[in-house]
Amino acid sequence: MPYSNIDPKDMILRDHLARDRTVLANERTLLAYIRTAIALLASGAMVIKIFPDNRALFMLAVLLLVCGVVIITFGIWRFITVAVELKRLYERNPEKQIK
Repeated sequence: MPYSNIDPKDMILRDHLARDRTVLANERTLLAYIRTAIALLASGAMVIKIFPDNRALFMLAVLLLVCGVVIITFGIWRFITVAVELKRLYERNPEKQIK
């Protein structure tokens, strides 16, 4: 069943808690992307600093740096996409909170 068929007014406490867990999972996923990107960026910078004269390792370091930037960009894009979708689904509820 598509989520667009669910009316937020009919949501019970369990549904609201599930939504909160989904939001937190989205944030944890963003942090995992950031952690991975930082590790790749640090590895690339370290290889460049330690082996500046080795051409093959320099190319590997550049690849690591590019991968780090791509991963952090993708992670941020994915976080925003999921957050907007969750907000769009939940904003149909005029109350927005459990009373």
